[in-house]
Amino acid sequence: MSGNPAFRGRLMFAVLTLVVLAGTAWYVAADFQRARAERNAPTQVEVAEDVLDGPHVLFRGTAPGDLYGRVAAVALDDLSGPREVTPVVCDRVSGQGSTTVCLRTRRGVVTTYEAEVLDEAWRTTATWPLPGVPSRTRLSPDGLVATTAFVTGHSYSQTGFSTETTVRDVDGTEVSGNLEDFTLLVDGERVAPVDRNVWGVTFVDDRNFYATVRSQSLGHTWLVRGDLTERTLVTVLDGVECPSLSPDGTRLAFKRDVAENGSATPHWTPAVLDLGTLEITVLDAEQRTVDDQLTWLDDATLLYGLPRADEPGTTDVWSLPADGTGTPAVAIPQAWSPSVVG
Repeated sequence: MSGNPAFRGRLMFAVLTLVVLAGTAWYVAADFQRARAERNAPTQVEVAEDVLDGPHVLFRGTAPGDLYGRVAAVALDDLSGPREVTPVVCDRVSGQGSTTVCLRTRRGVVTTYEAEVLDEAWRTTATWPLPGVPSRTRLSPDGLVATTAFVTGHSYSQTGFSTETTVRDVDGTEVSGNLEDFTLLVDGERVAPVDRNVWGVTFVDDRNFYATVRSQSLGHTWLVRGDLTERTLVTVLDGVECPSLSPDGTRLAFKRDVAENGSATPHWTPAVLDLGTLEITVLDAEQRTVDDQLTWLDDATLLYGLPRADEPGTTDVWSLPADGTGTPAVAIPQAWSPSVVG
C-alpha cells in the first residue's frame, strides 16, 4: 500500500491540510490574544497629585488595566480633567469631608464582603463584614454610614431577592440593626409584609432619612421617611426607588420604572420629587434604563453611572439637569459610584 502513488498523494494532501489548519488556528489564537491584550491594556489617564486637596468627586475607576476598581478623584470644577488615584479598591464608595466609606468584595477560596471606613491618609479606621454582595452606601455629614448588601440575588429586578440595610456610626458602632425590623406605616396603618426589603438610604440629618421599601407580595415599592430614634418607616409615595436628597434639602431624585404594565423587565428613568408640593418631574431625556442611585453634583445637576454596551466592565458617570430641560452627557469617563466631596 505504501508504494501506491494514489495513497501517497492522499497522505501528502492530508498532511498539508493539517499544517494549514494548524497555522490558521495559531494565527487566530494570536490575533485573539493580541486583541485581548489591547482591550485589557492600562488606559492612559492624566494623573494629578493635588485633586484631593480641594472640592472633588470621588469615584470607582473602571478603566481596564492596573487602575481598574481603584478609588480616584477629579476636581469638582473639572470633572473630565486629571484624576488623583488612591491605593484603595472598592465596589462602591462614598465620601464626606476627610472620611471615605468603601464596600468591597474579597475573593479567595471563600469570597467575603466588607465595609471599610478610611481617613484622609487612606488608613483604615473601622471595618465590619457584610452579609452579601455590596449594593449601596451613603455617608452622612453627621458621621452615619448606611450600607446595603444582597443577602440573596444580585439585582433589584430579580424575584425573591433579599437585602440587608443597616446604619452604623463611622467607628463601626451599630445604630439601627436591619432596617427591615423597623415599623412600617402605610397611610398611618402598621403593615408587616414578610417579604419586605429596604435599600437606597439618603440622609436628612443624624436621625431622619429617606429610603426604598419594597414588598413583592403586596405589589408596592414605596418611598419612605425613616426615623432612627422612633424606628419607623413612613410611606411618602409609591413607585419610587433609590432616593437621593438634594443639597438644599427640597427635592429627591430617584429612579422610576416606566416600563409598560406587565413587562417583566423594568425600565428605570430618572425623576425628581419636589418635597413641598409632591410634584414629580420625569427626566425622560435619558432614554436608557438607569439602575443606579443618583447623586447630586449640585442643586441643578444629577450624576449616575451607566455601563458601556460594547465594553463589559467599563462604565461612565453621566450628568443630567435636574429640572428636565437638558440632555445627558458624559461627566466622568470610565467611572462608577460618584460621591461629591465639597
